[in-house]
Order: sequence, then structure tokens, then C-alpha cells
Amino acid sequence: MKTILVINAHPKPGSYCSALAQSFAKGPSQSGYHTLLLNLYELEFNYNQVSGLKQNQDLETDLRHAQDKLKWANHIVIVHPVWWGSVPAVLKGFFDRILLSGFAFQYHKKGPWWDKLLAGRSARIIYTSDSPSWFYKWLMKEPSVKQVKERTLEFCGIKPVKLTSIGNLRFLNESQRLNWLSRIEQLGRTGL
Repeated sequence: MKTILVINAHPKPGSYCSALAQSFAKGPSQSGYHTLLLNLYELEFNYNQVSGLKQNQDLETDLRHAQDKLKWANHIVIVHPVWWGSVPAVLKGFFDRILLSGFAFQYHKKGPWWDKLLAGRSARIIYTSDSPSWFYKWLMKEPSVKQVKERTLEFCGIKPVKLTSIGNLRFLNESQRLNWLSRIEQLGRTGL
């Protein structure tokens, strides 16, 4: 049975990213997949890894539950806006705090290699941008995609990671926004 965790990484309730995350989460439920929606704005945790990466910091209750949901899921969908070419602080803080050594990866005692402890999962990143998608991809070189897909998810063994880019967001009219919500719900029905 496919288990899907949809992570809404917009820090504000009622955002367009929230609507996209809800639309994706509806699709798998209609197709018989088990789906959970995790709104990062609802979690209470310190975004900062104050003890550094050499020592794991005690996890707040919400983060322990989030780790359980990550373990449960075999497909992860992350919905986020692109701000300053990157992700909102809540998503970066979420990654910093829960993707810990011993949970998401484990360095080998000798050499530069590591075990990818979240292997066997796939993912999709859905991101919104005020820039046109072609501009963000070809001229800006997709820094948030490199950060989330390559440096974070794939580092932990999550692959393949597919992408959905919704660009020109500030210029989309209501009909275009509704069309995107419908397309994302349809994408959710495939479970991918």
C-alpha cells in the first residue's frame, strides 16, 4: 500500500502553497492510498540546531511525530514557495532538526561515505515562484531544487525525486490558479 506524506512548507495558513498541498492530498485519498498532510506552520519547534551537527538536540514532541510520519511514508511530497532563491526558514529549520545522523543518514567511521537511512522512499517537490519557471531553471540554476532534491533528500537516500514548478505566480489569474489546483489534485491521484 502506498503511504504518502504531503509536507506544506509555507509558514502561513491560507497560502496558495497550502491550497496546493491540500489539493495533492485529496488525490491519493480518492485513489485509495493512505495520505497524511503535515502543515509545518502548525508545528512548535525551535528552527535552530543550537547544539550544532556534532550532537543531536532533544526533539520537541511535534518533531518526534514528524519523524514517525517520515518513517511511515514511502512517498514524500514537499510543497514550498521559493523565497530569495531558497526555501522558507521553517522548511530549512525542519530539515536541520529532524534529518539527523542515526535517523536520516549515518557517516562511516572511516572515509567520506555515509549510509542513506531513508532509502526506499521517493519524493516530489512542488514549488511556486514569482519568476517564470524557465528563468528560475536556466538563469538562476534552481538553487532551491539543488538544496532540497540533491543536497537533502537524495543525501538521505530518497529517490527518485520529481519536480513540479509553478512559475509566474504573481501574474496568474484566478482561473489559472484553479487550473493548477486541479492539475495538482490529478497528479496526486497517480500517487506520484
